[in-house]
Amino acid sequence: MKLLKTVTLSLAALAMTASVSMADTLDDTKKKGYLSCGLNTGLPGFAAPDTDGVWKGIDVDFCKAVAAAVLGDASKVKYAHLNAKERFTALQSGEIDVLSRNTTWTATRDTSLGLNFIGANYYDGQGFMVKKDLGVTSAKELDGAAFCIQAGTTTELNLTDYFKANNMAYTPITYDTTAQTIEGFKAGRCDVITSDASQLYALRTKLKDPNSAIVLPEIISKEPLGPVVRQGDDKWFNIAKWTHIAMLNAEELGITSKNVDEMLKSNNPNVKRLLGTSSNIGEQMGLDAKWAYNIIKQVGNYGEVFDRNVGKDSPLKIDRGLNKLWKDGGLQYGAPIR
Repeated sequence: MKLLKTVTLSLAALAMTASVSMADTLDDTKKKGYLSCGLNTGLPGFAAPDTDGVWKGIDVDFCKAVAAAVLGDASKVKYAHLNAKERFTALQSGEIDVLSRNTTWTATRDTSLGLNFIGANYYDGQGFMVKKDLGVTSAKELDGAAFCIQAGTTTELNLTDYFKANNMAYTPITYDTTAQTIEGFKAGRCDVITSDASQLYALRTKLKDPNSAIVLPEIISKEPLGPVVRQGDDKWFNIAKWTHIAMLNAEELGITSKNVDEMLKSNNPNVKRLLGTSSNIGEQMGLDAKWAYNIIKQVGNYGEVFDRNVGKDSPLKIDRGLNKLWKDGGLQYGAPIR
């Protein structure tokens, strides 16, 4: 028992030392001249290469937004493509400055891993995708089915809870990456893929015939997905958090990448504070007064980012649903910039 206590204390001390040693992320990023950002290995809508090999998606755009706020240039990002098992270790070790990888915000992750979630940039829930010819219309008909699952995710735990609660059995087939998971489904190694609903719609586009599969109506969990930073660096945490909030406020105020220059002339006090023409909120975070202007001009507001990556202007065409602004009946709510 004494040995266990000693080991626990030692681990806590090591975690504290690591946190303190990496508590100047802003200065380090400025010295490097680029942001190190962790992404998915490939998930359309969130982080995936286009036909020219350029990585795009909601999570990519968050990385760009932080780079625009900190360095004034959204292009100054180096990406690390991480699977679910690697993602937290990469952030804890200092390999990356921000993890922006469709990661669910949970109590355990937020309190025991030495990490801070900046908020939810996509509200999601776990669902099920099956091939149409299976003849299934509800998750309650999946007793005894084989499931393709990505290892190291909340998906495994949610599936176990759901099947126990409904007195059903299943066979798990786990993979390290989303690419491997969809290949397993294509090859017929499983009957069902279960993951965040947004991911299922993205994976369906990878099928030879996307219409051959359907996403079932049941949503069995809450999956608030959001970027993550290390604990122990409040300045960096604030920057990442307010980057997201700035994009929400921009949408609410009607400021877009196309009209932001004209909006610099606005007499609206909220617009002036956000764009840095009447006060310097950025200075309080160690940033330039134009930090939010740079985000909006180079990346866009939250609505622009959503629409072009997963929404109405994307191949996925996912309805905004819970990701609408609060004033439109959604959950996205930007704290006041003042």
